[in-house]
Amino acid sequence: MKVYINGKFYDKNNAKISVFDHGLLYGDGVFEGIRAYNRLVFKLREHIDRLYESAHSIMLKVPLAREQLIKAVILTLKENNLKDAYIRLVVTRGEGDLGLDPRKCAGNATIIIIADRIALYPEKLYRQGLEIVTVPTVRNLPEALNPQIKSLNYLNNILAKIEAINAGCDEAIMLDSLGYVAECTGDNIFIVKRNELYTPPQCMGTLRGITRDAVLELARKNRILVHEHVITRHEVYISDECFLTGTAAEIIPVVKVDGRAIGSGKPGKLTLSLNKKFRELTKKEGVRY
Repeated sequence: MKVYINGKFYDKNNAKISVFDHGLLYGDGVFEGIRAYNRLVFKLREHIDRLYESAHSIMLKVPLAREQLIKAVILTLKENNLKDAYIRLVVTRGEGDLGLDPRKCAGNATIIIIADRIALYPEKLYRQGLEIVTVPTVRNLPEALNPQIKSLNYLNNILAKIEAINAGCDEAIMLDSLGYVAECTGDNIFIVKRNELYTPPQCMGTLRGITRDAVLELARKNRILVHEHVITRHEVYISDECFLTGTAAEIIPVVKVDGRAIGSGKPGKLTLSLNKKFRELTKKEGVRY
């Protein structure tokens, strides 16, 4: 594996950053998870745009222009000779001291690009569906650390993931501070009721997922009614179908939530149909290399 760090490639064992990098010390940085399918980087420009939006929100200057960063991602994929890959693009504040002051971070930000393969969930769960649980850890308040900023500080998500694992599940529903469904630890959530699609709005403490947006677009193109509004756990329990979306997860069905079977207890027809259409979309939308 070759890892890109600030314009140079390093072997995996030699890919290092300073222990004084504020990304390591404080989670002071932003990242994107990106997917390549058969030498097509799916919605790469949308991912790059979201990275710059996150960076702008935390007042972090990305030292490369958008097109330069796109070229760096493509170059990393070619360097690793990967046809299908998961790409982790990380931008940190850079090297500083042990204090919080970002003005002490000298020079440019640190850019790290890692390309490898990933399987977030076992393949059988895509056929059988996930069992998930609601956990006590609530999603970050937008007024504190806005979940729409894809920052390196993922402790909120990790704590919820630990609670899910302790409950014997692979994934968890996180609520917002008002008790509404926000999202899962690394995925957006959808439910289906009477062949209509529902998902929490972005303003309620959820990340604007690239896969989420792709699913919404696919649904509208196929004349499926879409609703973006607050969702309660009760509405999840009585839904006909439920599924999660994310770059690493893609589209994965949920068949049980908090011990309640969802619909028939099997992946639903609309979920499977949208998944098929999404897979077709990954073959034609993105940047070719």
